[in-house]
Amino acid sequence: MTIQRWVGEPLVAFASVGCSRHAMTDPNALLTVEDGPRAEVVLELSPAADGPGAALDGVHRSLAILAATPAVEGLVLAPDALVDLGAPLWAGAPFTAVLLGESAVPDLARADGEPVRFLRADPITANEAAWVRLKGAAALREAWAEAGIDPADPGRPAVRAVHDAG
Repeated sequence: MTIQRWVGEPLVAFASVGCSRHAMTDPNALLTVEDGPRAEVVLELSPAADGPGAALDGVHRSLAILAATPAVEGLVLAPDALVDLGAPLWAGAPFTAVLLGESAVPDLARADGEPVRFLRADPITANEAAWVRLKGAAALREAWAEAGIDPADPGRPAVRAVHDAG
């Protein structure tokens, strides 16, 4: 598994390379399907000037762990999937999980099966992960929009904290 990084304006992008090497299959399936779904994961963050987690130390490792979950845990990565890593996504980060969604990166066609999907990974806090479990991914995204929260901002408040304060 390789993690690539691109620095641009206004985002820093990290993407997995190798997650799509094998098709994702249900771990309870008796047979593996080679033409099944395949995905890569893209994490886009606004560069933080300073503060806890500004250096994004460890984000490569966390993204590699996330991208390996189909092979290791049998998880099928798809939009609205919640993947909780149980540890900060980078040093000093309040985010311990990601919510997968549609990415701006177009699918990559394959001659022998489903295309490779590029899924956006939005970092979320433990409280936001609980929110997704209770109310669903769409409810969290709606709360972000209502509160004006940019999920790509590594210094953003948790949506729960915004709603508690308001």
